Amino acid sequence: MTKKIVITGGAGFIGHNMALELKKHNYEVFIVDSLQVNNIANLTLNFENLPFPKLSEKILKNRISLLENEDIPLIIQDLRDYGNTSRILEKISPDIIIHLAAVSHANRSNKDPHNTFDHSLRTLENVLDYSKTRVSHFIYFSSSMVYGNFNNSEVNEDTNCLPLGIYGALKLSGELLLKSYNQVFDLPFTIIRPSALYGQRCISRRVGQIFIENAINKKPITIYGSGDEKLDFTYIKDLVNGIKLVIENKNSLNNTFNLTYGSGRKIKDLIEILKNSFPNLSVNYEEKSKLVPDRGTLSIEKAKNLLSYNPSFPIEIGFKEYISWYLDFQNKH
Repeated sequence: MTKKIVITGGAGFIGHNMALELKKHNYEVFIVDSLQVNNIANLTLNFENLPFPKLSEKILKNRISLLENEDIPLIIQDLRDYGNTSRILEKISPDIIIHLAAVSHANRSNKDPHNTFDHSLRTLENVLDYSKTRVSHFIYFSSSMVYGNFNNSEVNEDTNCLPLGIYGALKLSGELLLKSYNQVFDLPFTIIRPSALYGQRCISRRVGQIFIENAINKKPITIYGSGDEKLDFTYIKDLVNGIKLVIENKNSLNNTFNLTYGSGRKIKDLIEILKNSFPNLSVNYEEKSKLVPDRGTLSIEKAKNLLSYNPSFPIEIGFKEYISWYLDFQNKH
């Protein structure tokens, strides 16, 4: 019997890539999203705040078009509305919920804590309340930001979490809330901690996207810090393949997993890969914010052992492929 999967906040960068891949594997996928961020009207209203608004608009249109071509229903609903959210979920009656709905940017969270809380914990609680006795698997997207500063070069899922700033604190709060629903209602869950994602059709101002867009438009790239700071850069294809394993493997139940490439790389390493395509790239350096934690490698040994997770895209392959996609997309559009 085909399993029904609802992806809340699924019109975003992670969600739409996940929906397209899961549909290929014969899951019945539904997206429920308020489109308060991922919509053309919002982009148009905020053009002055986007460095390259026309490009962002084209990418978003392409994202929505791909979902339509695969007949993946996109249900527009503000998940802060408890009544309507519950009615929609009850009508779909999903087996699995993948919860992505949240403010997905740390800087925005620190600038507007109330809005972040509203779109993160409030939406989570509403979806959890529906799910508590109805869903066979609740998958929650947390973040590597829950760890705060890495005391060592590598962290694992048992490392003590001391987040910096609003974003990481709310993500960790979401983890605790989900675990409490498991304790009280026996709701089966999995917590995912991704890191430094990059890949096709991203418009959420992640590091890889910013670097490539600036390079294409002959704008200087700004590095906050020395460039020797490390991030566990993860290609969207590796993450999506990991989520498929989480869905298919019972070892994922009631567990937390780092789903990353599993190797911290210097930010300068991305610049060197970019210079192969943009040899005249200009780079500026500015001071790193105290709210940006010192990070590194997220151990993926647990995911390897329990899920047979095996990421295959180091930045030398994944980021190069992402650059090629961007150049091709720009030429075609």
